[in-house]
Amino acid sequence: MNKKEQTDLSQRCVNTIRTLSMDAVQAANSGHPGMPMGMADTAFVLWTKFLKHNPRNPHWIDRDRFILSAGHGSMLLYSLLHLTGYDLSLEEIKNFRQLGSITPGHPEYGLTPGVETTTGPLGQGFGTGVGMAIAEAHLASVFNKDDYPIVDHYTYAIVSDGDLMEGISHEAASLAGHLKLNKLIYLYDSNKITIDGSTDLAFSDESKKRFESYGWDVQVIDGHNHDEIEQAIRHAQTTDTPSLIECKTRIGYGSPNKEGTADSHGAPLGEEEIELTKRNLGVDPDKKFFIADDVKEEMRKAVKKGEELENAWKNQLEDYEKAYPSDGAKFKKFVNRSLPDNWDEILPVFEADPKGMATRKSSGEVLNHLAKHFFNLVGGSADLTGSNNTDMDGVDIFDAKNRSGRYIHYGVREHAMGAALNGLALHGGIIPYGGTFLVFSDYNRPAIRIAALSKIPSIFVFTHDSIGLGEDGPTHQPVEHLAALRAMPNLVVLRPADANETSQCWRVALENNEGPSLLVLTRQALPVFDRKKYADAELARNGAYVLKKESGKEPDIILIATGSEVQLAIEAAEILEQEGLSVRVVSAPSLEIFERQSDDYKSSVLPPNQNKRIAVEAGATFGWHRWVGSVGKIIGLDRFGESAPYKEIYSHLGITVEAIVEQARELTR
Repeated sequence: MNKKEQTDLSQRCVNTIRTLSMDAVQAANSGHPGMPMGMADTAFVLWTKFLKHNPRNPHWIDRDRFILSAGHGSMLLYSLLHLTGYDLSLEEIKNFRQLGSITPGHPEYGLTPGVETTTGPLGQGFGTGVGMAIAEAHLASVFNKDDYPIVDHYTYAIVSDGDLMEGISHEAASLAGHLKLNKLIYLYDSNKITIDGSTDLAFSDESKKRFESYGWDVQVIDGHNHDEIEQAIRHAQTTDTPSLIECKTRIGYGSPNKEGTADSHGAPLGEEEIELTKRNLGVDPDKKFFIADDVKEEMRKAVKKGEELENAWKNQLEDYEKAYPSDGAKFKKFVNRSLPDNWDEILPVFEADPKGMATRKSSGEVLNHLAKHFFNLVGGSADLTGSNNTDMDGVDIFDAKNRSGRYIHYGVREHAMGAALNGLALHGGIIPYGGTFLVFSDYNRPAIRIAALSKIPSIFVFTHDSIGLGEDGPTHQPVEHLAALRAMPNLVVLRPADANETSQCWRVALENNEGPSLLVLTRQALPVFDRKKYADAELARNGAYVLKKESGKEPDIILIATGSEVQLAIEAAEILEQEGLSVRVVSAPSLEIFERQSDDYKSSVLPPNQNKRIAVEAGATFGWHRWVGSVGKIIGLDRFGESAPYKEIYSHLGITVEAIVEQARELTR
């Protein structure tokens, strides 16, 4: 095939991406055809000339990662996946956005083979890619040898004007530039169109200067010129900084009447316009979802190429394991997220102590025990290391000079940290955690939601969990946060009552592969319960358990509490027992995990025939009625807090032992 014939075939491949996207959006009668049409050239060059991947094994650990951060243009990705041979049939393309299909409106990780992360909420893919690039850099530093670069790949993304407007892009771009993540290459679809119209309506940033100020290498090219695209990516691969390639494109490329307009952004082109567009592109207008044989053959070369690349890597890995058996075994454990069997030996056990310690402090001690056994545990904090107790003794900092470090200073960038945690976890080989105050979970909530939707095992460490943080006042005192987070599907919220429950909650978080885990920890000291007197802390793994048994055959009343309020329930129970009542105290560190237990177990903890129950938690009462019923009472907080020493606040707001006792007396009269 001569150069002209190859160029013609390449252009027909690009136009096939465009027509598949147009046809799928039209068939669904909804979607975004303009972006796939505009970025088809850039994506084609990336996927055919650069992207290292194996369509037959989307989980190959040393593949390049490709993120469509502009997830509304999902048909661009689905077209590429189908054409290059992933397990995504043409029938699924035809069922775009339909119930039960694996081609939803926005890409979803775990649903469609080849989708690296869930995108659609703009900016999330941008931030997630930063985490993936950190993971690659760290694993390469830990495992690569001079002759064995077993971790050597890039993270690519297509980002949009909308992605760059989102606040998270500022946080994540700043962090990536500071860390000099040189294997991070973002292709910016600079088409100057949003749903409302021209970006001039709301966006006048000088993106080139902005990213250069962050420490990125920036190029501006014609996004429809294949030679310029190729040269720009080759240059980006040589830099010692992250790269942004601004691709000047025309949204809805090829459409005679809608190219370059907002009309092609978020709605089907219409049958007449599709016919005109296909004629304009030199495609038979009477054929829908058409893929020429030579186009399919050209694009499916990715299958053979991918298998050859992975096989060569496997051979290299075998040689690596022979030359470095210890590192080879360690690498496999990292990739498989293997956990040690000897949990009982690893997790610290805390002695009973009435003065106790804050659960943020006991969490820090647990972390330092874990760090000696989990060498793929990579942590960090959004500028609150000392407050979150998230550092690991003897562990280096990950930065631009030391990629082997396991602690990341995210700066005051909670949202970017949340997305980066997802990227670290999705990349594989890393168990990531990150810390901030619980009140600032609002700042990384979109990333938590993506983690929950995608079942990403990110670990969030939230300290200063209530009015118990005291003098910083209501701006920093979470009230509605526990209820709001518990409302999110697939999320495990863990609020331990003492140091030993904290140990067990870390165990739950590390064993949870089905979604994110949130550890919710106190600033103030809590007693370490005497486990000879009270139930074993291992029962915390059931979500809720009977911490203190009733004195009689049956409980007259059940007190349910979480975290710092469990001690109040225990003290109240002792007073009530002295008054002749039989009182059960239930510690409920995770209502989500408790809900998953068998009906028999739940009934053994909360007998259905005992409706005299009181729930105690220094947060919103919303959601607790489910557990106390119509008869029971809730002692909580449905208002904002105050600035004062924490004991005074608890007393002032009525979350006290006395309040529990009084409510119990009323219920049992």
